[in-house]
Amino acid sequence: METDEDLAQDAPAEGGSTGRPEPSPAEHEAAPAVRGRHDSERDTEDLDGVDQVVGQWAHERPDLDTTAMAVFDRIASLSRIAGDRVEQAYAAFGIGRPEFDVLATLRRAGEPFQLSPGELAASMALSTGGTTARLDRLEKAGLVERLPSPSDRRSVLVRLTEAGYEVIEQAVGAGLAEQQRMLADLPSERLRQLDALLREALRATGGARMTGDIRWFATGRDSGRGDARGSRGRGRGRS
Repeated sequence: METDEDLAQDAPAEGGSTGRPEPSPAEHEAAPAVRGRHDSERDTEDLDGVDQVVGQWAHERPDLDTTAMAVFDRIASLSRIAGDRVEQAYAAFGIGRPEFDVLATLRRAGEPFQLSPGELAASMALSTGGTTARLDRLEKAGLVERLPSPSDRRSVLVRLTEAGYEVIEQAVGAGLAEQQRMLADLPSERLRQLDALLREALRATGGARMTGDIRWFATGRDSGRGDARGSRGRGRGRS
């Protein structure tokens, strides 16, 4: 004798078989709101390639919530586009992104714009070997110099040269201007909200750790230091 369950299994799915089991009413209620279903109600001009991807997943796997996928895909796309554009900006000064990272790390350290190779590697999350290769290129170009450490004869310090200082001063401005142009259509309030949301997301992943010496982060950190450009122009910070 066939039970109600047997009859339910034998009954064809409404609209024809799709080859996939239909979710039960309980599963329908428990399923999360799937990103992409509402895209058909939006102006197609607002949609992008990520919407297309999540829309396809919504059709093939309506049980999945692809919101996180869309967020990370868009972050990755923005990072790739921004990386390409700032790379072009840095090229005008004869450096690429790897060299920029070294020069920027030294510049951000403040006068006398020098760090140990280990400090550089830690700040850039790079291996010692990778850091050495970058330093070799920059030293050959005359943008950094290696000096004996006054506290340890077996160690060296890496310092910006005058030429390196001028290159990074111009390159960081050019790169930032390119990034600002990319976001120029976003109102300032929306941009601040985006920054805050990304900070929260980064913290949630455990990737928001602050590394290195953070004493500069304190209130009044610039008191008594003077203007870095002016002091360097007077020959200070070269001891």
